[in-house]
Amino acid sequence: MSERRFPENFVWGAATAAYQIEGAARDDGRGDSIWDTFSRTPGKVFAGHTGDVACDHYHRYADDVALMAELGLAAYRFSVAWPRIRPDGTGPVNPRGLDFYDRLTDALLDRGIDPIITLYHWDLPQTLQDRGGWTSRETAEHFADYALAVHARLGDRVHTWTTLNEPWCSAYLGYGNGVHAPGEQDAGSAFRAVHHLLLGHGLAARALRAAGARTIGITLNPADVAPADPGSAADAAAVRLVDGLQNRIFLDPLTGAGYPADVLEHVARMVEPTFVREGDEKVIAAPLDLLGINYYSPTYVAGRPDGAGSSAYPGTEGAVEFLPAAGPVTEMGWQIEPAGLTRLLERIATGYPGLPLMITENGGAFPDDTRLPDGDGRVDDADRIAYLDGHLRAAHEAISRGVDLRGYLVWSLLDNFEWAEGYRKRFGIVHVDYLDQRRTPKSSARWYQEVISRNGL
Repeated sequence: MSERRFPENFVWGAATAAYQIEGAARDDGRGDSIWDTFSRTPGKVFAGHTGDVACDHYHRYADDVALMAELGLAAYRFSVAWPRIRPDGTGPVNPRGLDFYDRLTDALLDRGIDPIITLYHWDLPQTLQDRGGWTSRETAEHFADYALAVHARLGDRVHTWTTLNEPWCSAYLGYGNGVHAPGEQDAGSAFRAVHHLLLGHGLAARALRAAGARTIGITLNPADVAPADPGSAADAAAVRLVDGLQNRIFLDPLTGAGYPADVLEHVARMVEPTFVREGDEKVIAAPLDLLGINYYSPTYVAGRPDGAGSSAYPGTEGAVEFLPAAGPVTEMGWQIEPAGLTRLLERIATGYPGLPLMITENGGAFPDDTRLPDGDGRVDDADRIAYLDGHLRAAHEAISRGVDLRGYLVWSLLDNFEWAEGYRKRFGIVHVDYLDQRRTPKSSARWYQEVISRNGL
């Protein structure tokens, strides 16, 4: 393959999330989150796994940061656990929780690694869920207060602030089909959650800007939605519907266009959108400095009157058929198609011009649990290297076509708690032995180290 060099100052890094790696679930005054409750509920997570210990990053962060520096990372995206900062979601700030992120931030900066903070990666305090969670407007207001509390401690050193991670997952998987915490199954609740998540983003972004935050963004998981038959009008309608539920319902209001009329019409078939109040869309459209893109796999659909639809896309039953993966897949069953990333980046750059982009998650789960470190301390994961190589080439192609892509953060630095899949799916470029917490860089980590050092492929 030919060489690919990335732009000067292109940001190379890795990403993680608090509940997936920190552990220390009851240390230093941390309160319960919806994922603590969900994972401790029988039958919700594979084999009853929880994030109680995870990768024990809370106690091992210094070694993990040293490993990041060894790999040459320029940036590290991590999330702050809301229940560590305000254990009941509101009320007094817990200084011991902030102390941890203070130590982590300083450790990163000491190694020349830029901290990128995600304020919400799905671990809502359980006390707020007991009062309605993201179906309640008050949660959005409390989120802005929490964001300010974190900025007050770290804002002098952290310059890039991401409000939410993948609100699509929080709303549709948490409140729509119930496969994620809090496990509710109600289309109306899912759409209420969509709006209040976006409102929380807007309120927090406005508050952070007023407090002096330099770079403010949000991370979405937009889909490259493609028709089974490009010449089919029915398939085109299915694409339009799914694109509305996954992409436009977020991107349009975030960029000032308000909710799309066709999406609101679809929502109204399941719940009257009275939760959208006058002035909300203006708040949601707070100026963005950066849009994070999480991409793993494309979505292919067909328009069929007998289509099974998906509970993750409320209202698609009897209208849409989601096609099974074709060709090579990851261990999650996700189709491997790097060209989908190029198409997606181009679509966003064209449809929402002037918005700088960063790939904030991209990676693959492969069966590394059967490839424990050999006698030489290696974990050979050629399939992950091929996945990452293909997607980086796709990202480079998007840049060559004029997309303003500022960086790439691999998912994930460490093997970790993969939500409802527990610990059986491994995304890390660093292998974690969950029995003794030993870290072993995989072949993909060494490959990525070389990519970073040459700023290309």
